[in-house]
Amino acid sequence: MKFGIIVFPGSNCDQDAYYAVRDVLNEPVEYIWHQDRNLKGADVVIVPGGFSYGDYLRTGAVARFSPVMEAVQKHAESGGYVIGICNGFQILCEAHLLPGALVANDCLRFVCKYVNLLPQSLDTPWTNQCREGQVLRIPIAHQGGNYVADAETIRSIEENGQVILRYCDERGCVTEAANPNGSMNNIAGIINERGNVAGMMPHPERAVESILGSTDGIAILKSIVGWGRRAKESGRIMAPAGAAGLG
Repeated sequence: MKFGIIVFPGSNCDQDAYYAVRDVLNEPVEYIWHQDRNLKGADVVIVPGGFSYGDYLRTGAVARFSPVMEAVQKHAESGGYVIGICNGFQILCEAHLLPGALVANDCLRFVCKYVNLLPQSLDTPWTNQCREGQVLRIPIAHQGGNYVADAETIRSIEENGQVILRYCDERGCVTEAANPNGSMNNIAGIINERGNVAGMMPHPERAVESILGSTDGIAILKSIVGWGRRAKESGRIMAPAGAAGLG
């Protein structure tokens, strides 16, 4: 599985993602500049964290119009895999590749710490290496990670199994106290209806070696590698058509 990592002016997690893919997963990876109009043969596109274009206007609003995003849009529409992490999640929402929006944390402060996450739908390209009831310890670093959507969208993504990660406590209990930013329903990560596009505020690429404090992020990254390989081997290049059928 070849990975492509988008680099915007202001990206600051692109190198972390590159290292995680190349040196931990041992998968081929290449940087993709924001002005490029092709994805260099990438199977999986990572839209990384940072402060794209200085977060002017609002987070992700400018990056959404970068030339490379047209290629990302086409890649997603054809069933290619895309994951947005932190600022990348914000960009994918701005580009309408994912529903909802990310707004200022309810505490109105930048929050940087490890959080606990409870994987939800496990039969997806992004969570299939997680175990039922497993609690992942992965860091966050954001000021605008409060996931919001209208009532109909929340109902839809919940019923379709599009919520893949929720903030929880160490025991796996989804509580208000465990929510670091005010996100509706403690949502930390979602997928689109098809399941091939994911967004999450926590940083799995920063939790891939024990020296970093956790290796739990590997489960997210290994999930897409294994899923993609099985899809290719079975001749099913594209992602499944509908998250509801994922689990």
